[in-house]
Amino acid sequence: MSEVRERDFDKEALTWDDNPIAVERSRAVAQAIIREASPNKNMDALDFGAGTGLVTLALQPFVKTITAADTSQGMLSVLDSKIAEQGFTNVRTMLLDLDTDEPPGTGFDLVVTSMVMHHMPDVPKVLRVFHQMLRPGGLVAIADLDTEDGTFHPDNTGIHHLGFDRKVMQRMLETSGFCEMKITTAHVMNKEVEGKPREYPIFLAVAHLK
Repeated sequence: MSEVRERDFDKEALTWDDNPIAVERSRAVAQAIIREASPNKNMDALDFGAGTGLVTLALQPFVKTITAADTSQGMLSVLDSKIAEQGFTNVRTMLLDLDTDEPPGTGFDLVVTSMVMHHMPDVPKVLRVFHQMLRPGGLVAIADLDTEDGTFHPDNTGIHHLGFDRKVMQRMLETSGFCEMKITTAHVMNKEVEGKPREYPIFLAVAHLK
């Protein structure tokens, strides 16, 4: 997909949590991560593309610390308000754009993303950066759309991939230095498109460092 325009997530941030479909999806993805990746209180986690922290805060009780990273300061500001209001001491936010910024270094046991990778122009590059961020024994948990026909988003602004074939995602993880992969269905989103109900499966790929 060429000449992809980018969405203004800062503008969307204030109403992001008003979307019940997004809230339900995030809850389901977080539950799948808890089930398949088994986060624990010894783990320092990173949620890349955290947005307003729907997944971040669902994982917070299960890990030692969690860093919510995003390219949108507007999204992170909403999350900062939640952190302050609820008094979380093990959650922090980080403005991070992997296209332009230096990665935060090796310091995480778990890296998660939800519905982020289809926005990334160079997925193998991002996976290699995730690999570099992880401590020995670390793992990634990536949730995203199965291959779709371009109808999932009403506007494909900022969309670089129309979902992913699961075998292709597995190969990208393998070539980026991951192994012991397990790919499951985290959630199936039901949406009405052109007056007809449609289902869009979301997979969760969990993989360990080699």
